Amino acid sequence: MAIGLSEEHEALYESVSGWAERNIPSELVRAGSQGRPPFWAGLAEQGLLGLHVPEEHGGSGYGLLETAVAVEALAERMAPGPYVPTVLASAVINASKRPEHLERYADGTLTAALALTGNLTGTRTEDGSLVVSGTAEPVLGGSLADSLVLPVATDDGEEWVLIEAASATVTELKSLDITRPVAKVELDGVTVPASGILGGVQRSDVRAIAAILLGAEATGLASWCVTAAAEYAKVRVQFGRPIGQFQGIKHKLSRMLVALEQARATVWDATRAEGKELEFAAAVAGVMAPDAAVRCAKDAIQTFGGIGYTYEHDVHLYFRRALTLRALLGSSADWAAEVAELALSGVRREMEIELPEGAEELRESIRAEIAEIARLEGKEQKRALADRGFVMPHLPKPWGRGAKPLEQVLIAQELKAAKVRVPNMIIGAWVVPSIVAYGTPEQQQRFLPKTLSGEMIWCQLFSEPGAGSDLASLQMKAEKVEGGWKLNGQKIWTSVAHVAEWGICIARNSNEGSKHEGITYFLVDMKAPGVTVRPLTEMTGENLFNEVFLDDVFVPDDLVVGEVGQGWKVARNTLSNERVSLSSGSGGTGASVPDLLGLAGRLGRELTPVEKQRVAEVVCEGHSINALSLRVTLKQLAGSEPGADASVRKLLSTSHAQHVSETAVELLGSSAVIAADMKLGDAGYWNRAVLATRAMTIYGGTTEVQLNIIGERMLGLPRDPEPGK
Repeated sequence: MAIGLSEEHEALYESVSGWAERNIPSELVRAGSQGRPPFWAGLAEQGLLGLHVPEEHGGSGYGLLETAVAVEALAERMAPGPYVPTVLASAVINASKRPEHLERYADGTLTAALALTGNLTGTRTEDGSLVVSGTAEPVLGGSLADSLVLPVATDDGEEWVLIEAASATVTELKSLDITRPVAKVELDGVTVPASGILGGVQRSDVRAIAAILLGAEATGLASWCVTAAAEYAKVRVQFGRPIGQFQGIKHKLSRMLVALEQARATVWDATRAEGKELEFAAAVAGVMAPDAAVRCAKDAIQTFGGIGYTYEHDVHLYFRRALTLRALLGSSADWAAEVAELALSGVRREMEIELPEGAEELRESIRAEIAEIARLEGKEQKRALADRGFVMPHLPKPWGRGAKPLEQVLIAQELKAAKVRVPNMIIGAWVVPSIVAYGTPEQQQRFLPKTLSGEMIWCQLFSEPGAGSDLASLQMKAEKVEGGWKLNGQKIWTSVAHVAEWGICIARNSNEGSKHEGITYFLVDMKAPGVTVRPLTEMTGENLFNEVFLDDVFVPDDLVVGEVGQGWKVARNTLSNERVSLSSGSGGTGASVPDLLGLAGRLGRELTPVEKQRVAEVVCEGHSINALSLRVTLKQLAGSEPGADASVRKLLSTSHAQHVSETAVELLGSSAVIAADMKLGDAGYWNRAVLATRAMTIYGGTTEVQLNIIGERMLGLPRDPEPGK
């Protein structure tokens, strides 16, 4: 999936990709560009030079998102020449009060380039012209440009001007990116008339546009690197098996995909933002996208091995361009400093969903129902929420509402607006979908109403001392007896077992077949004879986990969920809901970016540059997770599968709270010696969080297992071999 989400954006991406494959052969890429490439006229015919240009000025009248889609697709093909320099310059011109210049760039008549840095100065004359002298370098594509957009320091502040390249001395520099040149531009008393002064353009506007378009090119580079490296890892055999089966390579490629999808999400979000939020979103993209391209190129070279280090292989071209983009945009540390300053000053980026037509009518009916429920209190309110399907609305009636994604979004919004909180089901949130899918009508009637209302507490008897991530290796025995089953064995890491009324339990009823066969799914009364619960003290000093011993515990036949011996299928349903739930927040630790920023504000001192860098890192990560979440929702609203966005969001969410709390403890300095106790002020609160969040990358599927899942399901890498094979 590329930057764009809609069917139109997907079609544009596929069209540009196909066109580029047909028109930009490898030998043309390697030849570099001494002028307009042979495919230049084709770019204009396809309308790719003017996607962001208003129709009245010869363009298509779209926006930067559509141009970003095209830029990303062409970057995957390593398109040489002045395409990106021209659309970058024309986008800045379009942001000015002088868009009449645009038509000749949209139709391909003229090429352009933009300088992001320089030491040009201008003196104002009586007629409003500027006399400009100085140097600007490096200018991407400057030696290929007919026109130049340049920053000029004047007595009135920085201004941006548009000049003919012929009026300057343009010297091509030897470029790290051998497929596209950079140049030095020198002006000596060049008069720029008032018509060439791009009024209304601020440096923040230019930086935002550059972060978006060069960021889009960076994601295209990263995308090629991920795909090419993954395809190679599937077929390159060493030690008798594909290298993509080795966990080191699999995890490397999965991390590359994570970095790519984070970059895409942040660039995409920046195309939607405005005002101060645009500054913030663009700064995040300025951190994430260039670094993702560099990282993916480096890791691709490592994956290709010796051949990747040769001049003949294309991967070094992508590495060179990635390094060039990062140098042109400015260091990620500088962008991170901007992110930190904006975040610490209170700038936030709200992820708002643009809902389709017809949503308001549905919203009104939902609002009316919730208003009735809001008038109730306590158990009555919780039971009403459960009875009307508001607790898990995606479930089929009568347990949910059979709600499509749009209705789910509206329900969440209206519950929040009415300050109505759904019951906290804890483990029950994972239990309910499995009983709905596989339980008998009697089981559903007995257990679901009270679980949905939060009145029945559950625990999950899955993990064993020898079966954690490899859960199918469980050894708890289920022996068939008259009228039911006897369970014997030990479970561990069982959250809230000490207060739970019921537990879901998987046990082995047969050793025949594969390890995933012969497993049955039971509902266990936690007060039944033979159930012993022993609390485990966690590193926080608290007791949430437990070990549970089952000694001849009788479970009647009517408490088997699904078919005997087919419990793994039911358990997978439970686990999938567990992992979605765990990825949706800070896991109850309170370790979120707003909490961290609140701490920074209470310190009563200026943060050091290093501290700001750390804050920016977690702010950027949190922003990328929010953007990924929004992309998942929008894809679901459009009726498509979330794809990599959902898997990447899951992985990032589990470690994000760790990163937030660790950063907070760093800010606290020596005061972080205070005991981990939420009652002992900031130090106690954050020390407790830094200890508690260590569990988040373990329960619900360890980070390493999640990386395997991403590598195998998203990138198609070969699965790990079975033991002994």
